[in-house]
Amino acid sequence: MINEKLLNPGSIAVIGASNNLMKPGGKIVRNLTEHYFKGKIYLVNPGEKEIQGIPVFRSTEDLPDVDLAVLAIPARFCPEVVEELASRKKTKAFIIISAGFGETGIYGKKLEQQMVEVVNHYDACLIGPNCIGVMTPDHTSVFTSPVPPLARDGCDFISGSGATAVFIMDSGIPKGLRFANVFSVGNSAQTGVEDILEYMDKHYIPGVSPWVKLLYMEHIDDPDRLLLHASSLIRKGCKIAAIKAGSTSAGSRAAVSHTGALTSSDAAVEALFRKAGIVRCYGREEITTVASVFMCKELKGKKLAIITHAGGPGVMLTDALVTGGLKIPKIPASPEKQALKEKLFPGSSVENPIDFLATGTAEQLGSIVDACENDFDVDGMAVIFGSPGLFPIRDVYELLHQKMKSCQKPVYPILPSIINVKEDVSYFLSHGNVNFPDEVLLGRALTKVIHTPKPASSGIFMEGIDVPRIRQIIESANDGFQPPEVTHQLFDAAGIPRVKELVTHTETEAVMAALHIGFPVVMKVIGPVHKTEVGGVAINLRNVAQVRKEFHHLLGIEQSEGVLVAQMASGTELFLGAKYEKGFGHIVLCGMGGIFVEVLKDVSSGLAPISFGEAMSMIKQLKSYKLLKGYRRQPAVNISKFAETIVRFSSLLRYATEIKELDVNPLFGNEKEMLAVDVRIKIISSKSV
Repeated sequence: MINEKLLNPGSIAVIGASNNLMKPGGKIVRNLTEHYFKGKIYLVNPGEKEIQGIPVFRSTEDLPDVDLAVLAIPARFCPEVVEELASRKKTKAFIIISAGFGETGIYGKKLEQQMVEVVNHYDACLIGPNCIGVMTPDHTSVFTSPVPPLARDGCDFISGSGATAVFIMDSGIPKGLRFANVFSVGNSAQTGVEDILEYMDKHYIPGVSPWVKLLYMEHIDDPDRLLLHASSLIRKGCKIAAIKAGSTSAGSRAAVSHTGALTSSDAAVEALFRKAGIVRCYGREEITTVASVFMCKELKGKKLAIITHAGGPGVMLTDALVTGGLKIPKIPASPEKQALKEKLFPGSSVENPIDFLATGTAEQLGSIVDACENDFDVDGMAVIFGSPGLFPIRDVYELLHQKMKSCQKPVYPILPSIINVKEDVSYFLSHGNVNFPDEVLLGRALTKVIHTPKPASSGIFMEGIDVPRIRQIIESANDGFQPPEVTHQLFDAAGIPRVKELVTHTETEAVMAALHIGFPVVMKVIGPVHKTEVGGVAINLRNVAQVRKEFHHLLGIEQSEGVLVAQMASGTELFLGAKYEKGFGHIVLCGMGGIFVEVLKDVSSGLAPISFGEAMSMIKQLKSYKLLKGYRRQPAVNISKFAETIVRFSSLLRYATEIKELDVNPLFGNEKEMLAVDVRIKIISSKSV
């Protein structure tokens, strides 16, 4: 597991060191020396006497005690070397660069396990194998480039893929994104993303530790631990953005071939990230843009001022922000607005976007920023200022730097002229600033950040949840899809509202059931899964004669086991569903029913148990949310009742892990109530697994 010898070693041994800089063992040595590692460097290579000016040991047996060993030798030799160093040289940290382990098959996996057993026995740390290495402010034990300036006020970055780590740094460095610690975990034989995140959580010091964390993962080994430590870090003030690759079946196959690890369902990942408060990203440019947003002061509202000297980028940024749910409010008439306009050149606009023309000066920009900071009702500013290369603009960037430091509201610099004024942009970044060269990427990143919920409460809603009764019903149920009697009992035990339903097997029972429930009623065949496809549903039955007729029709359907007579509900068709995902628990889905879930796939997900805040966030995430609130002649749905139903649904699942699938479609909702109508529950007991 992570220890101080990995992060801040006093000595490093490179096993497989080389004079050839095109080999990993050569580049590791060069990176360590060029980036001024302050400790002792020991090199091992039986065929060399000196490597890059450093004396060489012929074997690990000749080494003195060493804190950290970096292995760049064939896989088959690694277990023996790890054993030698751990047992005789007091080595407590290992980075295995070499490939040829678990990602290649059974033999490679066996080699991995041998190394893990050794490092665990000696209470040491193992990073890799099949990785690029580790970088901290104290050492750069990697064989790749670029090696960014490593600053303690930069971001921590943990990657399951070495090459992807390089590409993400390549994306972030030109934006001014700074890094503190970079971990490439490769196959995660002993230490994975969750382990490093746990260490960061337990050793987090507010105001000292890096507070921005970036993750790239192709598999999640321990969802509960990831949730625990990510949400804990965020509650302490950290910001976390992550890419979970392999969200499609083809992507999952690619991830398996890359690291040899199984991937998780995308709905489970989405639910986990939202519950933890992690901003989910899907590409390199997106995650580095989100990280750059984190590095700016926090946006505490949704109203932005766009300050620009170029109309087009201002329009595109406006579109991106408004599409994402943020606001670009018009600046109302006021003495302050008039005073600002008088400071600008004729033809400038002080509406929002605030356009001070291509000839705008640093002084004018300062006046605009001051007005947005002190006089106008906005929560932040995006400043677009590039150059056609006609005149110097260093003074503009100097002023922008000062305003970003002094303003309480966040200022997002969009400096697109990375060729025309390359030196000026570099000067701006050298002061610790970030740059957003693409305004649309900034707009999308801002909306993603502001719409990511805070970490969810860890409590479970228990009001009206009869846990002993739920367990009694579950333990008495047979495996497979459950009959209506069981679904009724479970929903009643969880306080989930449902329509009145009675199972009947004779015409007389059907008539009595209809009279007891009250007309109109619905009748459904019991047995066939797809009732509508076999004509197994009759609705709006208003008298006894219709009940008698439909009973005989439904009972005559092949595989019919009886007829369900039910209360006829009214309102908007909604959907609730859940599936048990190994390692994650129950993934709960909600949305509108009918074509919205079947064709448009308009659903959102959550990880049980779900709090009221999470449930509201799930509902608001739906594209159809406006319809639920009432739109034109579409009646509104009681959103709070819908949220409560989701919460109760998740509490039921929390105490019934034997439920592997649960669908409520439709769940009818109107302004007053929610009523579950068609419920399917599949139970598989632990004895059957």
